[in-house]
Amino acid sequence: MLVNEVGRVLIGKRVDTTADAWQMPQGGLDDGENTIEALWREMYEEIGTTDADIVSRARQWLTYDFPTDLAPKLWGGRFAGQTQLWYLLRFTGTDHDIKLNVHDAEFSTVKWVPPAALPNMVIAFKRDLYYAVLREFAEPLAALRL
Repeated sequence: MLVNEVGRVLIGKRVDTTADAWQMPQGGLDDGENTIEALWREMYEEIGTTDADIVSRARQWLTYDFPTDLAPKLWGGRFAGQTQLWYLLRFTGTDHDIKLNVHDAEFSTVKWVPPAALPNMVIAFKRDLYYAVLREFAEPLAALRL
């Protein structure tokens, strides 16, 4: 969860769907990689920058399931959902530092939104996950918006 100087969260519109599907940047662990290494690699691959400071880490891994009609189509049907460890980061760059094409583009566009708007902007099967992320980071998010 990347938050700017006014407490808004970065979300991106996915390139691989025609749905109005927005999400926060996220990624997976490569073999031999720890979560911090993956965080910086994925951040650079997805938004072209690592200009941020880590503020907080979720206390636990959070999970969500793919819808049964979608699961067979994702990653060859090998997974039923995802388990993620979320971090809250304070963005230290400028919007000009965000570049969506440094790697295989995952987002067609990005924007900054109030944290409370997130659950209503994401695809339905991720909504509970986003509520959980907001609960995890409620205190540090409030402090960032002071």
